[in-house]
Amino acid sequence: MTPERLVAFSDGVVAIIITIMVLEIKVPASEDADTFASLKPLIPTFLAYLLSFIHVGLYWNNHHHIYKLVKHVNGKALWANLFFLFSLSLIPFTTDWLGEHYKSEAPVILYGINLLLCGAAYQLMASILKKIKGNESLAGSLGKDIKGNASVILYILGIAGSVFYPYIGIMVYIIVACIWLVPDKRLEVNIIEVDE
Repeated sequence: MTPERLVAFSDGVVAIIITIMVLEIKVPASEDADTFASLKPLIPTFLAYLLSFIHVGLYWNNHHHIYKLVKHVNGKALWANLFFLFSLSLIPFTTDWLGEHYKSEAPVILYGINLLLCGAAYQLMASILKKIKGNESLAGSLGKDIKGNASVILYILGIAGSVFYPYIGIMVYIIVACIWLVPDKRLEVNIIEVDE
């Protein structure tokens, strides 16, 4: 099978996830709701949304890059992609809880578990895709996937750190996002070659 339908479906799911996340930011309903001061309590919710938007955007971007190098998918790849999308689909819930209770360990830990699940699902999907005949350029591009492995380890450290102090987890999740803001040159070089 070719990956076009899978990519189109995935793009639609990601768009819905981002839409649901922004809908969780509620307009203030107090008497002074028409002032900028009324928005102040929404700052943690907005920052949680921003962090999640960046993570979802990074996953979408890397998903796009990977599938640019994929020639064929099989049943395992379809299920791995669904598992990845399932993991992403939990982000609106964990983001909302994090935004409301960012000082508490349970929401920060659950958010980290969600990000860990996304990272593990993404790595599983990439691993399955690399093994499919015809996807050799993807396998060569990803190599040992140091950033992917480092992200999973950092998510685990963030979860563990959140047990002692929730802000440790939040800082680690921000660090992982920053690591991925730098595009993976290995994939980009091969995508340019494929496009030519």
